[in-house]
Amino acid sequence: MKTSLLVASAVAATVALPLLASAGPAPAPAFKAEKCFGVAANGQNDCQRATHSCAGESKKASASDSWIYVPAGTCAKINGGSLAAK
Repeated sequence: MKTSLLVASAVAATVALPLLASAGPAPAPAFKAEKCFGVAANGQNDCQRATHSCAGESKKASASDSWIYVPAGTCAKINGGSLAAK
C-alpha cells in the first residue's frame, strides 16, 4: 500500500511541476542580460505579449512583441532582433 502511494505521489509531482514552473514570467538570468524582441521561437518566449503575460505562451515564432533574454550586447547581432517591441 505504501509503495503504490509513493509511486502515485511521484507521478503526480512529475506532472504538476512543469505546470507550476511555467506560470508567470521567466526568472531573470544570472548573466547580465537584455530583452531581445522579435527572435523568440514558437512557445519559447520569456514573457509578455499583447495576448498573454506568461513565459512559453507565444503562438507565433518571431513575434515582434515577444522577447527572450539574451546576453547584453548580442540582440543587435541577431537577425530580426530589436531592443524594443516593433
